[in-house]
Amino acid sequence: MLALLLVRRADHEADAAGDERAKAGSGEHLERNRIVRSGEGDTQRGYGGEGALGDPWREVASFGGRHDIEGRFGPKRFPGVFSGDAPTPYVSSPAMPTADLVITSSRVVTEDGVAPAALAITDGTITALEAPGRAPDARHRLDVGNSVVMAGVVDTHVHVNEPGRTEWEGFQTATRAAAAGGVTTIVDMPLNSVPVTTTARGLRAKADAAGGTALVDFGFWGGAIPGNLRDLQPLAEAGVLGFKAFLVPSGIDEFPAVSVADLEQVMDRLAALDTVLLAHAELPGPIARAARNGGDPRRYATWLAARPPEAELEAIHLLLRLAGKTGCAVHVVHLSAARGLEPLAAARAAGTAVTVETCPHYLCFAAEDIPDGATAFKCAPPIRERDNREQLWSGLRSGDLDFVASDHSPAPPVLKCLDSGDFVAAWGGVASLELALAAVWTGGRARGATLVEVARWLAAAPARRAGLEGRKGRLAPGLDADLAIWDPEATFTVDPTRLHQRHPVTPYAGMTLWGVVRETFVRGVRVYENGRFPSPPVGRWLRR
Repeated sequence: MLALLLVRRADHEADAAGDERAKAGSGEHLERNRIVRSGEGDTQRGYGGEGALGDPWREVASFGGRHDIEGRFGPKRFPGVFSGDAPTPYVSSPAMPTADLVITSSRVVTEDGVAPAALAITDGTITALEAPGRAPDARHRLDVGNSVVMAGVVDTHVHVNEPGRTEWEGFQTATRAAAAGGVTTIVDMPLNSVPVTTTARGLRAKADAAGGTALVDFGFWGGAIPGNLRDLQPLAEAGVLGFKAFLVPSGIDEFPAVSVADLEQVMDRLAALDTVLLAHAELPGPIARAARNGGDPRRYATWLAARPPEAELEAIHLLLRLAGKTGCAVHVVHLSAARGLEPLAAARAAGTAVTVETCPHYLCFAAEDIPDGATAFKCAPPIRERDNREQLWSGLRSGDLDFVASDHSPAPPVLKCLDSGDFVAAWGGVASLELALAAVWTGGRARGATLVEVARWLAAAPARRAGLEGRKGRLAPGLDADLAIWDPEATFTVDPTRLHQRHPVTPYAGMTLWGVVRETFVRGVRVYENGRFPSPPVGRWLRR
C-alpha cells in the first residue's frame, strides 16, 4: 500500500493545479492545517456548532489547528455523523459522491509505512485509502495537513468500575478520557465493578451501564474465579472477548484469586471454548517471603521489595506449563519484570500460544526516580529499576513484548493515601487512559521508535489479541473508521485537573509529554476535537 501511495504522489502533485481550479469552480475550499507547537497559536477550547461535527460550513479553529470540513453540495448531513440522510450507495461514477467523508493528511500511518493519503469513509467504514489526488468524490472533506492520521488506540486493559463503584470512575468519564487520548476502543476488566463480570447477569449489568453512556466502542473481559466454572460458557456465548484470572489476591473480595487446581480447570475449559486466559501473573509464595523483611511503608523501596520479580517469574512458568498441558491460549497482562521475556519468547518459539503486554508506566518511570510517599505511582506489579525499563523497551522493539495497554485503574484520592504517603496501605493502580498514546510516544521517540511501531503497539496488536482485528486497529478498507489525529511534534505539560478521568490523580502530573491529540473519530463520528466532545455517546458493545 505504501509503495502504491508513493508512486501516486507524483500524479497527485501533477494534478494539483487542476484540482485547485476544480475546487474554485465548485465552491469547495480546503485550507491546509497548520502545526502549532506547545505554547504557540490559538489555545481556545473548541468552537460553536451543531451536530456531531458542528456546522459543516464553519471553520474549525482551536488549540492551534485549523481543520475545515466542507460540504460538496451544501450543508447536507451524512450517515454516522449527521442525522437526516439515508445511506448513499457506493458508486464509482466520478460525477457522484462515493464517500460520506474524505480525510486527507500528509502523514497517514498504515502497516506499510507513513505517506500522504486520502481516507474515504462511508457509513462509518473505511472504503478507500488512496493518494490525495486520487481520492473519491465525497459529500464532505477534511484536510488535516501535516497532522498524523493513525488507527485509533485500542486499550485492552481498562478498569471502568461501573456499575457499583462509579465514585472511582465510570463509563462517562472513562470514555471521555479515552476519546481525548485518541483511544477509540476500550476493553473493560471484570473486577472492581459490583457485580463483577463472572456471570452472564453481571455482564448484562455492565453492558446496560455502558449503553447510551460510552463515547467510544467497548468490549468486556469475563472473570474466572473459584466456583464459576459453569459460568464460563454462558459468558463466552454472551460475547466476552476472553477471561481474566488473578493468581494473587485482587484487592477486592468479590474477585478472589484462583488456586493452581482452579487454574488448570479453567484453562482446560477455555481451551474447549477456543478463547484466551488473561492472567495477573504473580504468585503469592515469593510475596509472602518478601513480607518478612518489613520496612518503612512510606519508602518506595519497601513497596518494590514487597513484590519481587520472582513472583512474576514463577507465575509465568506455571502459566506456560499449564498452557502446554491444556492447549489454552494465554495472555500475560502488565508485565513489569523484564526477566519474564526470555521464558515467554522461548515458549512462543516452541509453539505455545502466549502473548504479553506491558504498560506505559513501566516504560516511562524508574524506581530510582520515585519519591518516598508518592503513592500515585503505586501499582502491582511495581514499577521497577531503570535497567529493567530499558529491557522492556528492547523487548517491545524486538517483538518479544506484543503491545502496550494502560491498565487504567483509578481510585478516589483517599484510597491512594496521598496524605500519609503509605505505599503499603494505598490502592494500587495508575490512572493513565488519556495519556497512554503520548506517554508511549514520548518514550519511544527518545529511543528511535517510529509511528508505524506505535500504531502496532497501541492499536493493531491489542485489537488482534481481543479478536477485533477484523474491525479495529488498522487503517484499511473494510475496517471501522476509528481514527486518532494527532501532532507528534507538539508537547504539553500534564495538568491533572484538565484530564477527563474522574479524579485528578496521576503520576504523570507535571511531566512534559510529546504528542497532542487533536481529533478522534469513532466509526466516522468525531467524538473529540481539541478539548471539546461534539458528539453524543456513540459507543457500541463489541462482542466476540
